[in-house]
Amino acid sequence: MSDPVPMSEARRYQQLRAHLSYLKLNDAVEALPRVLDQARAERMSLTTALERLLEIEVEATEARKLASRMRFACLPEPWTLNDFDFAAQPGVDEKLIRDLATLRFLDNTSNVLFVGPPGVGKTMLAIALARSAVDAGHRVYFTTAAELAAKCHKAAIEGRWSTCMRFFAGPRLLVIDELGYLPLPGDGASALFQVINQRYLKSSTILTTNVGIADWAGAFGDATVAAAMLDRLLHRAAVVGIDGPSYRMRSHQDHAETLRRGVNARVS
Repeated sequence: MSDPVPMSEARRYQQLRAHLSYLKLNDAVEALPRVLDQARAERMSLTTALERLLEIEVEATEARKLASRMRFACLPEPWTLNDFDFAAQPGVDEKLIRDLATLRFLDNTSNVLFVGPPGVGKTMLAIALARSAVDAGHRVYFTTAAELAAKCHKAAIEGRWSTCMRFFAGPRLLVIDELGYLPLPGDGASALFQVINQRYLKSSTILTTNVGIADWAGAFGDATVAAAMLDRLLHRAAVVGIDGPSYRMRSHQDHAETLRRGVNARVS
């Protein structure tokens, strides 16, 4: 028997592209010519070239997954912890925040409560921790207390209550912002309790509020629901009380001062 005709380099290259496409490794397909050129120029081993090709595919896959998690999270701002000026807000325990940023509280299914007056940086810190969780590969969802109550109310009317509860129970981290800023509808406190109860000891919640814990009963109009909610939230929780100058107002003042200096410089 005669030896089989050896496969040409061009045909082998096309088959390689076809194999990668079949496996849906599209970024590897696109990078293949470049990696082969680098392999020849740098005299790479077969193992090195293959590792570089697959590394490109892995990085692209991780980038797509991160983008998907970011879309789902609905974070209103792109803030990270590096954006927070701890020196400008002495009311924040930086050591505690840095510890929370390790995300160990997620492993313990603990909660985080940011309590303080408007403008002190509660939302910014909550978003920064949420962003850290997204970057670490966790499923995160951000909402305000008013939005959560409205979604639950609509779901109840449309007969989708169970589906709504499953949705809010799903994320590894749920951020509920601005509790107490707007009055909740009649069934809003009850809906919020149901969400907290669904997540109790199963996943973590970050909550920001301008209402002191001792005042929850009066603020939400139902002492029983408020007590039950706090019981579950505080069972495993870090309470971050922030009592300092308005972080937001300082930012506005600094911006205004920069503009004023610019105007004065042009005038002079």
